[in-house]
Amino acid sequence: MKKTPLLNIQLSRLIASLGHGDVVVIADAGLPVPKGVELIDLALTQGVPDLTTTLRIVLSEMQVESHILANELFLHPCAALTAIEAHTEFGLLGSRRLLAHDAFKTLCLSAKAIVRTGECHPYCNIALIAGVTF
Repeated sequence: MKKTPLLNIQLSRLIASLGHGDVVVIADAGLPVPKGVELIDLALTQGVPDLTTTLRIVLSEMQVESHILANELFLHPCAALTAIEAHTEFGLLGSRRLLAHDAFKTLCLSAKAIVRTGECHPYCNIALIAGVTF
């Protein structure tokens, strides 16, 4: 049995397969998933699971070099933004880059996978860029 809190098989397999620079997007329930990009759908109902919880669990296994947010998130802040800021302060998310939401959706074309949550707040998405532990 695993020792970390992540139990979802698809998500655990994804994280184990990441190479340096691979992109994983943790998304709200409304972000479109481009054709050909793997979708790991965790959404059960509105707010379950939320982006904050999903991010915390992903960070228990994934080494992150940097992260990308849409500018619009700061115009429409959600509870997850507070958690993202805290994780950034603790050094768990590396450096930050901001994009317009349309550019963020274009970035999703290059994602290894999109993890859909039950988050129902607009622009509440984060792209994680895989780092290395050495």
